[in-house]
Amino acid sequence: MEFRMAPSPFGGRLGWGESVTARRCVFGDFSASRAFPLGGGSLSLRRRALLFSGAALTLPSFAVTSTPGIRPRPLVFPADFGAHPDTRTEWWYITGSLDSGSEKFGFQITFFRSRTSVPADHPSRFAASQLHFAHVALTDLAAGRMRHDQRIARAGFGRASAAQGNTKLNLGGWTLERDGKPSASRYRTRIASQGFEFDFTLIATQPVLLQGDAGFSRKGPRPEQASHYYSLPQLALSGQLKRDGKAMPVTGRAWLDHEWSDAYLDPFAVGWDWVGMNLDNGGALTAFRLRRADGSALYAGGSFRRADGALTVFGPDEVRFTPGRTWRSASSGTVYPVAWTLDTPAGRFNVASLLDSQELDSRNSTGAIYWEGLSELRDSAGRRIGRGYLEMTGYAARLRM
Repeated sequence: MEFRMAPSPFGGRLGWGESVTARRCVFGDFSASRAFPLGGGSLSLRRRALLFSGAALTLPSFAVTSTPGIRPRPLVFPADFGAHPDTRTEWWYITGSLDSGSEKFGFQITFFRSRTSVPADHPSRFAASQLHFAHVALTDLAAGRMRHDQRIARAGFGRASAAQGNTKLNLGGWTLERDGKPSASRYRTRIASQGFEFDFTLIATQPVLLQGDAGFSRKGPRPEQASHYYSLPQLALSGQLKRDGKAMPVTGRAWLDHEWSDAYLDPFAVGWDWVGMNLDNGGALTAFRLRRADGSALYAGGSFRRADGALTVFGPDEVRFTPGRTWRSASSGTVYPVAWTLDTPAGRFNVASLLDSQELDSRNSTGAIYWEGLSELRDSAGRRIGRGYLEMTGYAARLRM
């Protein structure tokens, strides 16, 4: 990876006016500046960059004594709630639905860490061995609008950090922190962006959901295409949403994913489709597929946890995404399937967007355009049985990682 800093009036420190250009980083070539306009594009480096990239590292305890690398091994908490800086990419991703009286919203918060080729023991304080990204979005169903914002900084100087041993993330004042016993996680996140602000508390109501084989999640046909991956569905949310300066109390249900990896996306994959759904009865559904250029599935997986805790893990040949209704973006001209039929070992489901216009354009930063938004899960008779998020990448152009 090639890493270089652009000239800046801040004298070498990555500041409000300074840009970063990196080559061959997670989504390929990208450049981003600190002055991100509201709604001007999102960091596609986030969440699924890692979800379908592949492997991560293992830190089984607060003392970092294990050999780095992705391999089948038990995840250990609270250590694995924290960062794994020896791995290439890592993210903490929260999505959910909000209610404030009759008004309904969707939200997304992602903190993303990327290791560069600069050694961690480089003698210069300004050497950027770790880059941090964050992306936030608010879907306002009544207004028919999605707003989003993003940030980027290198680690250090009090501006960007991801602690080991427990979740404690900071990027320019945007924060996510976890406390409590491993079996009773409590998260607090604060985000202040132009036009909207979040101040949320999220409390676990269920145990950690280990994705794949006890947290070792295959993401492709090759053995090295794997990650460590867990979820916390059915988080009980409360707090305050501020929109255009007006504060309102909100409650809701949220979903947290944490994943870390070392491998890149399979070269035959152009993108992916993914859903994470909180069922109204307390269950949780995860499903994904990597897509070839002809639209066929290269690899797939997911899980279904019933409200009573019984877990079914899906094999790569047991998940089928069938596209339905489509929507064309007036901005990019990209056509997305915004309705899906999803066949899994747990049954057949229908996924439908609650607002079609939830495209994220990051051509000004990472160069990628993708769709991610609040959606509804329905049974085969069309009845709502849950709500969560759908993400689709690689429709505007092949994803390069």
